[in-house]
Amino acid sequence: MPSTFLTSERTRRNQSDRVIRHRSMMLELQGIPVSPGVAIGPALVLDADGYRIPRCIVPASDVEDEFARLHTAVDLVSAHLEHSRLETTATAGRSTGDIFAAQLQMLHDPRLHSELQRRIGEDRQSAAFAVSGVLHNYASALRRLDNPLLADRAQDVLDIERQLLMQLGAVTRQPLSDLSEPVIVLSHMLTPSETANLDRRFVKGFCTETGGPGGHTAIVAKGLEIPAVVGIGDFLHQIAGSNCVIVDGDRGKLIVDPDDDVLENYRERAEYRRSLAVRLAELSQLPAETTDGVRIQLNANIEFPHETVACIDRGADGIGLYRTEFLYLSSDDEPSEEDHYQAYSEVVQKMDGRPVVIRTLDLGADKMGRGNMAHRENNPFLGLRSIRLSLRNLDVFRPQLRAVLRAAVHGDVRVMFPLITTINELRQARMLLNVVAEDLQESGLPYRSDLPVGMMVEVPAAVMMLEHFASEVDFFSIGTNDLAQYTLAVDRSNEYVADLYQSSDPAVLRLIQHSIDVAAKSQTPVSVCGEMSSNPGRALLLLGMGVRNLSVPPSALPRVKKVIRNVSIDQCKAIAERVMKLEAARDVDLYLLDRLSDLAPELVMQ
Repeated sequence: MPSTFLTSERTRRNQSDRVIRHRSMMLELQGIPVSPGVAIGPALVLDADGYRIPRCIVPASDVEDEFARLHTAVDLVSAHLEHSRLETTATAGRSTGDIFAAQLQMLHDPRLHSELQRRIGEDRQSAAFAVSGVLHNYASALRRLDNPLLADRAQDVLDIERQLLMQLGAVTRQPLSDLSEPVIVLSHMLTPSETANLDRRFVKGFCTETGGPGGHTAIVAKGLEIPAVVGIGDFLHQIAGSNCVIVDGDRGKLIVDPDDDVLENYRERAEYRRSLAVRLAELSQLPAETTDGVRIQLNANIEFPHETVACIDRGADGIGLYRTEFLYLSSDDEPSEEDHYQAYSEVVQKMDGRPVVIRTLDLGADKMGRGNMAHRENNPFLGLRSIRLSLRNLDVFRPQLRAVLRAAVHGDVRVMFPLITTINELRQARMLLNVVAEDLQESGLPYRSDLPVGMMVEVPAAVMMLEHFASEVDFFSIGTNDLAQYTLAVDRSNEYVADLYQSSDPAVLRLIQHSIDVAAKSQTPVSVCGEMSSNPGRALLLLGMGVRNLSVPPSALPRVKKVIRNVSIDQCKAIAERVMKLEAARDVDLYLLDRLSDLAPELVMQ
């Protein structure tokens, strides 16, 4: 999550190292890469100064007018946030759009409005002064919290403040809506809403002084595929608006006034990326098969029904992970059984006989925000979430299971339960699935009850008990994102410990290898659906460890298919054997990069 009021301790310690090279007029700065790609263009430097609203007391006769102005501003900002949510969700996925759903909740918080009304009505403050005072106090309180996740919400609060003040005419809009030529945006910070509304015709990339890899601004940038680097530190004072700059989103660099050689090198890299995408597209209808004839099942992860088009166009063998959370987050109302059924049926029918693995609700109570499910927890990642939440709320779980069984009549459907930790959880979920099937039989609705049932392997406890789980399920799917998080005790959204979150850590790899070995011994199909599988170098490692089924984001399908078609299984086994002797994630990644350079050099950006 973004921390735009504070740089991390590591950032402050390394501030003197931010300038990598300052030769002649060229300046090279290091930050945190958050969205890959290369962008070249003139710099548009946004004013780094904050703004201060002067204290203003209004006459009693003007109080009602101030209330009216506030209500109008809230309505306009609300409409803007909802537009950003819908547009970003359609473009970059549900998890990115959720950022604006959270801001909408903040904007309509009754406590916020009560305090604003008190300040305007009793203290006779102007609407702008009241907004600035209340929301700055909220942000300051969040910053003081020990929990970095909550502290990072301060930026979302300040984003709402700026938007309200703009509608109230107290601050002017930054010059991002009147662009007519390509630019690289350089700023102290960019809010999530500012990032979501960047005109991609003209904004080719951006860099900020603050922020982290798990921040909302970073997430939006990645979802929109805008090359971006954040957390560079104090650099704006060194840059003039006319400078030519390069954003290297692959390596986390900002290069100011590049010399001719550097500029030409980056232009070649940008062109190479474009030509590579064209060449990889030619593989879309070819099988994901190694050079020695081993067929790999290459599936796609999706969140929305409309993503099936990209999956088919890029040659996915099926849907290895259909995240269903968007149904719960895209509306304030609880999704009905029919809502579930229509969404699942659309995907199954479009996939036309290809397998579709539907994962049941994988949210925490902190994200639900409705009824008795909206619990406040000190540590939601270790709390009531995923299968735990579903089993505590059967009125929510039953409609989803009924819809899955009904949609299964249209094709090859499989159901998967997330965050399984104990045998008892799995048995409860399976028992409820059987009960739901009996209910459907009595109702006379078409359904299938013989669909395969699987579980996510993403908790170390489940890995250690996997031999016992093997007799209870039809397949395993290893979720490397959460498995790394829970194994390493690292919150993957926390910028302060982001460097410790590594799915290539030897401890995580040993858990993955154990899971693969148990699956092979019990003859239980196993796939990997976490982000690890979408990295070509790590995909080589997974093949060498024994994985024959990968599920990746649609955008990663071409690159992963390319690397699969370039190697033999014996080469991958040799890679895995070497990796399992290494002691650090950095050593693993460097070795994998070296092997990828040898086996599929076109995928390695020089």
